[in-house]
Amino acid sequence: MSQGQGGLRLPVALPKVNRLKHRLDFSAVFRQGIRRQSPHLTLRAWQQKPKTAESAKIPPRIGISVSQKVSKIATQRNRIKRQLRAAFRQLLPRLKSDWLLVVVVKPKATECDYQQFLQELEQLLADAEVLNGH
Repeated sequence: MSQGQGGLRLPVALPKVNRLKHRLDFSAVFRQGIRRQSPHLTLRAWQQKPKTAESAKIPPRIGISVSQKVSKIATQRNRIKRQLRAAFRQLLPRLKSDWLLVVVVKPKATECDYQQFLQELEQLLADAEVLNGH
């Protein structure tokens, strides 16, 4: 957790139920999902089909990929990942269930700030029809 204003502890990570962790899940999203692009990000999105009709909705799961092509400096890559996780945390209540999402960061993203990431991410999610109300 990081320090916020007034010593308040702010969460850094996404909730565990919303994390995409396994290599097979990433592969499935890349193989079967749709792709949407913006100047600094590429969104891959795949809607999972529930195994049974009565099964509960699966919360959306999110993965972030920042390669060394973006920056050789790990602290820059980690800063980008933190900003994207924060943007996803803000958008999480609006995401539809049953979706697996992977955001691939493009090399030009080192010039972006949080607000720009949030705006691009929201537009990509709306284009892919992953946001509720779109």
